[in-house]
Order: sequence, then C-alpha cells, then structure tokens
Amino acid sequence: MRTRPAQIRLAALVAVVALAVWAAGSLLSGGGESDPRPSPLVPAAGAEDPFAYDPAKEAEFTARAAQGLSHVLYAKSPGGVVASAERTARYRELVEQVAEDTGFDPDTLEAIVLLESAGRPDARASDDHEGAVGLTQILAETGRNLLDMRIDHERSARLTRQIARAERRGRKRRAERLEALRRRVDERYDPPKALAATGRYLEFARRHLGRDDLAVASYHMGVGNLQNAIRAFGAEDEIPYAELFFDSSPLRHRKAWEVLASLGDDSSTYLWRVEAAKDIMRRWREDPAALARRADAMTAKNSAEEVLHPEADTEVFSDPEAIEAALDDGDLTPLDAEALRAEGVRIDRRMGELAERLDRPRTLYRALRPEALALLVYLARGTKAIAGQTPLVLTSTVRDTDYQRLLRDRNREATWGYSLHTTGWAFDIERTYRSRRHALAFQFMLDRLTALNLIAWVREPAAIHVTAGPEASKLLDLLRPAAS
Repeated sequence: MRTRPAQIRLAALVAVVALAVWAAGSLLSGGGESDPRPSPLVPAAGAEDPFAYDPAKEAEFTARAAQGLSHVLYAKSPGGVVASAERTARYRELVEQVAEDTGFDPDTLEAIVLLESAGRPDARASDDHEGAVGLTQILAETGRNLLDMRIDHERSARLTRQIARAERRGRKRRAERLEALRRRVDERYDPPKALAATGRYLEFARRHLGRDDLAVASYHMGVGNLQNAIRAFGAEDEIPYAELFFDSSPLRHRKAWEVLASLGDDSSTYLWRVEAAKDIMRRWREDPAALARRADAMTAKNSAEEVLHPEADTEVFSDPEAIEAALDDGDLTPLDAEALRAEGVRIDRRMGELAERLDRPRTLYRALRPEALALLVYLARGTKAIAGQTPLVLTSTVRDTDYQRLLRDRNREATWGYSLHTTGWAFDIERTYRSRRHALAFQFMLDRLTALNLIAWVREPAAIHVTAGPEASKLLDLLRPAAS
C-alpha cells in the first residue's frame, strides 16, 4: 500500500532541485562506506567547512532551506502568491481547530494547505481520481485505507465531469448541487474532512517517527521511506530532519543520502517547502504589499537571483572603466587560471571575446566579486571531491552594461534588463561534462548550495547560470588562497 498521503501540487509543477540526482547512487557512491567521523562536505586545506551541518544550528539550517527553496512557490502559485495566500487564509479557523485537536502547529498545517493546493478545495493532481485530490491532496488509497475517509473515486470522477459541463453551460446552481454531492461521496473535496484527515495522518506519523518535523517531512515521502533513511543514517534516537538532510551526501552518510535521493521526486525537500509556505503566510499577514513586491523580485527571472541582489541595492558596472576601478579597489578579483584549474575549474578561452570591440583586453572580463569567486571554488571543490579531477568549464563572469549590449545583439538568451553578470555576482558553467558521474556530482552541489540559500541558478541552453548570494562571504577565509 502506498503510504504517501499526498502529492505536492504547487512545487511539483516545475523540476525540483533534486532533478536527476536519484540516479546517482551507484555513480557517486565511490563504493565504500562513508566516513562516520565529522568531516566537511568539501575538503579544504585543513579548514573546517562553514556550511557543514552543526546540530546547534538546526534552526539556522531550516531557515536557509526555506529561503533557498522558496522560488517555486512564488513562480508557480496559481494566480500569484498573494492570491494563493488569500485563498489559503480562508481556512485558518478550520486549521486552528485541527491544530488544537492534534497538537500540531497551526502555521505548519496552514502551510501544507498553501503548498498542496494553494487554497483550492477542488485541486486535482490529474484527471485520475485515484491520485491526489482536494485541499491537502490526499491519495484515494491512503484516504480509504489509512485515514478512514469515504472515497468513491469512480463516482467522484463522474461528478467532476458533470460539474465541468454545468459550469460550461452557465448552470451555476446545478454545479453547486453536484459539488455538494461530490463532497459526500469523496470526502477529500470536503475541506473540514480533508484537514481532519491530514491531522490524523500527521498524528499517525508522529507516533511512528517521534518528532513533528519528521511527521511533516513524511507527508510526501511516506513514513516507511523516511524510516529507511533514518536507519541508513545510523541514528539511534529520533533525529532532526535538518540533520538527516544536511549531514547526508555522497561523501558522508552516503547510504542515507541514497535513500533520500532514490525517491526521484521532491520528497526530500518537502519540509523546506512547507517552511517556505509558512514564511509566505507570515509575510501576507504582516504586509501583503511587501509580499507582492517580493513576489515581483522572485519572478523577475527564472531564479531568485534578484532577491539575492535587488537591482536598486546592487552596484552595476556601467562601462569598462567601472570594472577597472572595481579591480583597483579590490571589489572585483581577477581570475587566476592556474589556481582555478587546481581547484577544478577551466576558463573557456573565448571568455571576454567581445572585449576588443570595446578596446579592452579579454582579461578585463575575467573577474568576479571575491565572494562569488569563493563560491565558485567551493562548488568546484565539491564536484571534484565527488566525481574526480574533471574540471568545470567557466564560460562567463563579469560584464559591464556596454558589453552586455554587444552580447544582446548576437545572443538572444542574453537579457535586455538587469543582468547579474553586470554586478560581478554571477558566472556561467558550460553544460558539457566528461561523464554522467561528473554531471550528477555538479547537480548535487547545485542542489545543496540552493538548499543552503547560497546560490540561485538557471539551466540555460548552453550553460548553467549561477548567482552567488551575499552569504558566500562566509567562504572568503576558507578559500582566500584560491582567490589570490
């Protein structure tokens, strides 16, 4: 029996950051057991990794993951995130009743509603009514066999078709009567009963897993899958989900990571998306206009790069002279090809190829903010540690707006608006890899750095466009020799 009660609806509309990493288990495992001793994710010249999991910082890691993985909620909310929050808030009274009955945090329950259905009680994962349905997206089998719900999925499907016909013909009252009948034959469409069933599932999961955060994480992956991951991690007691997630990788607690990655969907990041939804609802209650502005920044690009570096607050290099001044002041660091190759990065010889049209050398356009360069090296070290010596190919770093205009004339992928390349915070990695192992290792690092809220990234036709966030400053001391 499938124990997973719901398919995530809002976040599943796009490829999740886990992508194809599930296939990497045998490719990235390296064959042996992971080292049980504390060790950094990325070996780094005897220094500790500032982003290795620390049990004393569980709340910090949870907050990082919520922010890092929030973009999809803004980008794919039906009608926009403000409208989704408004719909979801209508169920607050019901949510608080279930919270009182179960002892779960009402904000978390409300966030599940936002994430699963965007506050739409008739939301469906597909035309198949055996699939996820309703305000909290419950599978028919789970609802019947585990949650004691009345679900006649065949009759529910017929009624759904009849409702659609009535709506097309403008027969509003008939549609309302059919909807009432559907709520009786399929309780997943009945918001009070759907929320109560979700509460029962969370109580069931908490009894088996011992912690509220684990119960919520299991809402998508199922109790059994989560128990398998915990056993593979080797935890004797209930382990915080943040520790299970962030302390598992191809280099450490590999077997636990393989269990989580093998699920093949966004199950392993579900809890972080619930936390992101909770943050959205908080922002909506405090200041809906501010939430709308944040949504504009989130959706301005195909990643959250403009949230990391808002245009109004970020220095843009307007011309070659501005880049030269930044290099003189130390605001930009020139790339050292030899040092980068030692770290696992090769500079594409074509980088800066339009410089001659501005009467400048190509090397002027081979530089990054020190923090972004440190992040690049951190990303490359992790990829190399997992996959071996094959380098990542760096194809683009800083530009000025003059260079950007030249690029737009020959590359339709180049933005006509605010480009993070013109700030020195962004770089591109060529989408050409020597092996599947290499590609999957790089993908793992992208996913993990996103969950740490260190980067935003976009898959473009020829390259992965990466923007380093301000928190990359914590890598400066760790990587200073590589940035000199």
